Amino acid sequence: MDVMVDSCVLLDIFSQDSLWYEWSANAVTHAADRGNIILNPVIYSEISIRFGRIEDLEALLPPDIFEYHPIPREASFLAGKCFIQYRRGGGKKTSPLPDFFIGAHAVIDDFPLITRDPKRFRQYYPGLKLICP
Repeated sequence: MDVMVDSCVLLDIFSQDSLWYEWSANAVTHAADRGNIILNPVIYSEISIRFGRIEDLEALLPPDIFEYHPIPREASFLAGKCFIQYRRGGGKKTSPLPDFFIGAHAVIDDFPLITRDPKRFRQYYPGLKLICP
């Protein structure tokens, strides 16, 4: 089964975060043993900040494990609708947050999502299957 992975999980692994590395590495390894790891443009952009060159990032994302998927229009539309809910609920940001695009993409393409920050995903995408601590 293919699984989408949130940016924070990959950044935990790349930075060997003292608090989250073990959980994140185990979750990604377990998912990779069962299918592909899905990245989209938002996830890729967020993890790219850790690297000076695209080649360095690509070297850590072997194509037999990691798949890059564009965000479907339906997911972009859903992200906008969830963002409206966020704003109506008192959210202060003025443009859709990355989590809205990641969550909507996972919902539309029916991918479980590995994340260690499930709060917003649970609130705006209640049917989304989450893999979290």
